[in-house]
Amino acid sequence: MAPGVTGRRRLPRFLRNGYARAYALILGVAIACAAMVHAGLPDAPAPAPVADNAPLPPPRPRATGSLKLPPASQLRVDFRKIPPADRADMSEVVDGQRLPKISASGWMPWIAYARRFDPAGPAARVGLLMINLGADEALTSRAIDELPGEISLAFLAGTPDLPHWLQRARDRGHECYLMLPVEDPSGPAERGIRPIEGNADPAENLQRLRTAMSRGAGYVGFVVPGPSVVSRSDLIARPLMKELADRGLALVEISPNGVSAMYHLTVELGMGYARSSTVLDYKLAGQGNVDSNLERLVDWVSERTNEKAARHDFGVLQPDNAAIDAIVAWRQRLAHQSAVSLVPIIGHFECREACMARLRRQPAQLKP
Repeated sequence: MAPGVTGRRRLPRFLRNGYARAYALILGVAIACAAMVHAGLPDAPAPAPVADNAPLPPPRPRATGSLKLPPASQLRVDFRKIPPADRADMSEVVDGQRLPKISASGWMPWIAYARRFDPAGPAARVGLLMINLGADEALTSRAIDELPGEISLAFLAGTPDLPHWLQRARDRGHECYLMLPVEDPSGPAERGIRPIEGNADPAENLQRLRTAMSRGAGYVGFVVPGPSVVSRSDLIARPLMKELADRGLALVEISPNGVSAMYHLTVELGMGYARSSTVLDYKLAGQGNVDSNLERLVDWVSERTNEKAARHDFGVLQPDNAAIDAIVAWRQRLAHQSAVSLVPIIGHFECREACMARLRRQPAQLKP
């Protein structure tokens, strides 16, 4: 050790090695003894039998943990799960055309293919229906992929590859409709489908309707884009409405002029029916813009009145890039309030006595 430095003396190497061997020997003996003692222990005695009237011992505490829930997208069920046999039975082939029909058990397509919504939400309801989709592929794709699933979509029956678009829309959560093939000066013309006409033979008009029906599947019903020869004439409308009713389809009417002949027929024939006079698209309404019209719609629905029933209404638009952008931004704002619920068009339907009687034939249709 250097002069002036103090410390403990270092043991010779042979002593240090001896201590290490001693410690290892003692540790090994301890382990062996523990193993011998454990092997010699008798088996634990069986628990004594418990009398029938003896109180049960308190349960031993158990370790608890939380289960991870699946992502929200897996929990959400936008559409009813119809039994496969009923789903297959909701269509038939007539004269080479596959048409919708009511299943033997009573399921009607207008209920089976409607989007579900929470009836316990705010009673003041607002909805949006984008019509005349299919004429522009890019706009159709944007509407399907970017609009919220609560927005309902109505396709032109003459849309190329319509089954693909309908399925894609339903996969994104949209409730789907077809446009009734009538002459509409404010909308695009149908491709490959002749419109229903006032001077055509009733059988010919019926065939044109069936041609439109057969273009796709999974839709709720038809949309009448505005006043037409069909909505103004009971004689023309009756065979067409009977065909829709017999096949379990619904009707949506865009009618700023009040009820029409078609409305009275839906009540008589027991059809689901919805009507709107609220046109949000400036191209159709001729005034305002989509943003301000959306806000006015919400303001009217949420206004407190002395009416017994809460207000509800849905607006109608045509596909347009500016309209899609406005709806997406509006939906985000709407999500931060709790006074108004955004629901698909099925949430704005009325179903009167004859309609309810038909639904009761398949009670599951009455469930949300």
